[in-house]
Amino acid sequence: MQVPVATLHEAIARSRPHQDCIVAGATRRTWSEVTDRTRRLANTLIDAGLGCHTERDRLENWESGQDHLAIYLHNGPEYLEAMLAAFKARVAPFNVNYRYVADELRYLLRDASARAVMIHSAFAPLLAEIRSEVPSLAVIVQVPDASGNPLLDGAIWYEDAVASGSPEPPPVNWSPDDLYILYTGGTTGMPKGVLWRNGDAVVECFGGRRDVTSVEDMVSAAAGQLRALPAPPFMHGAGQWIAMRTFFDGGCVVIPNRPERLDAADLWSTVEREQVNFLLIVGDAFARPLLDELDRHDYDLSSLTVILSGGAALTSGRKAEFLSRLPTAMVVDGLGSSEAGGQLSQVSTGTTATTGTFPLTESNHVLSADLTRVLAPGDPELGWLAKSGRLALGYLGDAAKTARTYPTIGSMRFAVPGDRARLLEGGIVELHGRDSATINSGGEKIFAEEVEAALKTHPGVADCVVAARPHDRFGHEVVAIVAVRAGVTVTDEELVEAAGGHLARYKLPRAIIRVDEVLRSPAGKADYRWAGRVACGDVEAVAPEAV
Repeated sequence: MQVPVATLHEAIARSRPHQDCIVAGATRRTWSEVTDRTRRLANTLIDAGLGCHTERDRLENWESGQDHLAIYLHNGPEYLEAMLAAFKARVAPFNVNYRYVADELRYLLRDASARAVMIHSAFAPLLAEIRSEVPSLAVIVQVPDASGNPLLDGAIWYEDAVASGSPEPPPVNWSPDDLYILYTGGTTGMPKGVLWRNGDAVVECFGGRRDVTSVEDMVSAAAGQLRALPAPPFMHGAGQWIAMRTFFDGGCVVIPNRPERLDAADLWSTVEREQVNFLLIVGDAFARPLLDELDRHDYDLSSLTVILSGGAALTSGRKAEFLSRLPTAMVVDGLGSSEAGGQLSQVSTGTTATTGTFPLTESNHVLSADLTRVLAPGDPELGWLAKSGRLALGYLGDAAKTARTYPTIGSMRFAVPGDRARLLEGGIVELHGRDSATINSGGEKIFAEEVEAALKTHPGVADCVVAARPHDRFGHEVVAIVAVRAGVTVTDEELVEAAGGHLARYKLPRAIIRVDEVLRSPAGKADYRWAGRVACGDVEAVAPEAV
């Protein structure tokens, strides 16, 4: 059954109007309050002329018939309300990386043909700089913050936009065909807008139940027990997905006091205070500072039952540390992509923890390298991780890339986001990493992520990223950019020796560059473009801002 996001959220709200829906520091909003606010905001967007202008059945997979809302915000209630209001106005929301400089922001807003933007005041000067070069932009809703920046010309304050809208249900017919747009991170190329039918996203991205046949069944299945804290920014898909999953469980999304950066003490204090039972992190980049904070202070984390890592690798060593400190919790690796939604997961409990292997599930596959066949368990070929079933439609405005990423074999359409994998006996997927981060050295393919995981087995490594630089003999050589934990002394030889226990010799880094911090996106993903420049000496080996 296909249910629009707006329909489902309103139905669940009617079943628990006075329960917490969003908690952010001192701000607590019930389901009834969020419903009222998102209706009002949706009606304000509609009154400004925004909405759906061409229905889905008249469009190609890479086309949109809706207006698009850029959400240019730090985490907060406003981010989630803006998403819900967009769905209720039949406007397609999309994410903006708030670290973008002027050229990147200009590209994104123009690529998306943004008609409206929700923006924190801290980012207003940058938007003002490029605003005249985004002719599609007509509506600006501004959220005040500690920056104190004034209201942009022609903009409206967020709370005024909420107050000015009607509290009645918006006068539109919500459709599962309405779009949810998720822009890729752009860490290896220019960001692209992935178009999802929101009815498909409910199940494939937002964790909606597959086995229900009516809205009433979905409401009945919403247990309301989930109190989830998504630690990464909502501008990253994983953060949005867990927030929406929490809503569709009838639960409460909890946001720390300092959402603009990872503050380990603030995060654990919030888990303790709000009795959070589900925590989302992004790989080792989040795990290491959180684990270090547990060494410094004690917290009552007895409520926490699940730690989910998505978006970047969580290595077995970090999993084992979490399991030893939180013996009643399970650690889950979640694997997914903007193009395919959720794909695979691996659960670690007790003393069991591995890296990079996942049990195969229905609708997930490994395709041959030439994308002509589905591989069987035990086939030695290194292929592509793929997914079938409900998939994204394609990339906004890009028919050619849509065709490449969503090939058809026989009569079945697949999503192939770019992860290389091998399907082992017993249906175990061995993930090798993104093809775009592969290093070709002496004719051998070396996956950056496997070298990173091997280096992280040394307890002195706080973080690392691996890149290539030109080599006269081998074409390229492996370079590791490493941040060592504070107070730890470790030689390059010791790091290479630790990695050598897990890798063939030809995969070992030929050079190690030390940095204080590894540059990552706010969502914890490695920036391989930056790493490549550091490896080649094109930029200083300094990360200007850490996660």
